Amino acid sequence: MNALRRVARGENAIDFQKWWKRGLVLSLLLVLISVGSLVFRGLNLGIDFEGGTSWEVPAPGVSVGDAREALGEIGQAQAKIQVVGTDLLRVQADASDGDVQDQVRSRLAELAAVDVGEVSVSTVGPTWGDEITRSAVRALIIFMIVILLYLTVRLEWQMAVATIVAMAHDIVISVGVYSIFQFEVTPGTVIAFLTILGYSIYDTIVVFDKVKENENKVGVSNRMTYADMVSLSMNQVLLRSINTTVVAILPVLAILVVGAQILGAVTLQEFGLALFVGMVVGAYSSLFVAAPIATLLREREPRFRSVRQRIESTHGDGSSPVVSGAPEAVEVPGTPASTPRPKPPIGTPMTTAIPPRPRKKSKGKRR
Repeated sequence: MNALRRVARGENAIDFQKWWKRGLVLSLLLVLISVGSLVFRGLNLGIDFEGGTSWEVPAPGVSVGDAREALGEIGQAQAKIQVVGTDLLRVQADASDGDVQDQVRSRLAELAAVDVGEVSVSTVGPTWGDEITRSAVRALIIFMIVILLYLTVRLEWQMAVATIVAMAHDIVISVGVYSIFQFEVTPGTVIAFLTILGYSIYDTIVVFDKVKENENKVGVSNRMTYADMVSLSMNQVLLRSINTTVVAILPVLAILVVGAQILGAVTLQEFGLALFVGMVVGAYSSLFVAAPIATLLREREPRFRSVRQRIESTHGDGSSPVVSGAPEAVEVPGTPASTPRPKPPIGTPMTTAIPPRPRKKSKGKRR
């Protein structure tokens, strides 16, 4: 509770530099796991990407096992069967033959005890999925180029590169989650993946904008390196990042719970799940991927490298005299920042007594 109060009051002093290496190692591990799952397991692509036929029929009380047993009698036991909402039975299979489609339709009507006309049938070709994929990749490339140019002009090219790396990190891990748990990828999922890019970049820009504002504090009085300043900036915007993430995730949870579970809207579930995963990963990457990468690139510049070398030579242990996130010392107006406070001579006893107030000279009385 005390930590939450300090964060709420902006008094937190977290040393993010100690966590950057761990965060980067964790991110690298998650990226490797995601890539490995994509290579060996692949994605569970929906019918819009693979093509095929889909049947839907209201069938209250019919389970997936009952439907699979009934379809197995006509050679369609490997079809993808789902119960959508509370009573809608959905079957997807690669059945281009018209006779097979009619057999599945009749068997589902018989299983659900409804007329054949109540079983809806839709056929999708793989070209539709290919077109969606090409459009998504094209939009992603254009988006990255525009963001790279904008951030280079608005901030620094190092920050732009770090933002793009963090954004790619978010996409790979989000897609990897879908591969690991074999969630179905639909056009709604692709739209959600493109949507989370904007959120990820916004959260990163919030941090980098504060870093740019505090950049003039680097090297002042030989007290702060560039990494110290970035850590200080992250402490200052931590509450804003938390609020932004929480406010953004709450409506997504409402979509998942109310829209998908209660109302049975499968499209909302596909969209909301991708948004939820992407937002969580995006909030993490802003603090532990984009920030350390930008710091590493910026400290290679001569002016920031010389500041670090000067501070490390002054403090032999290599530590900065400023604790990241802690309030800075107040300087006396008119006193140079680099002028150290004079020390008392050796042997002078320390005292906390308040010296007596000097007496004013009294004016002589007129005679």
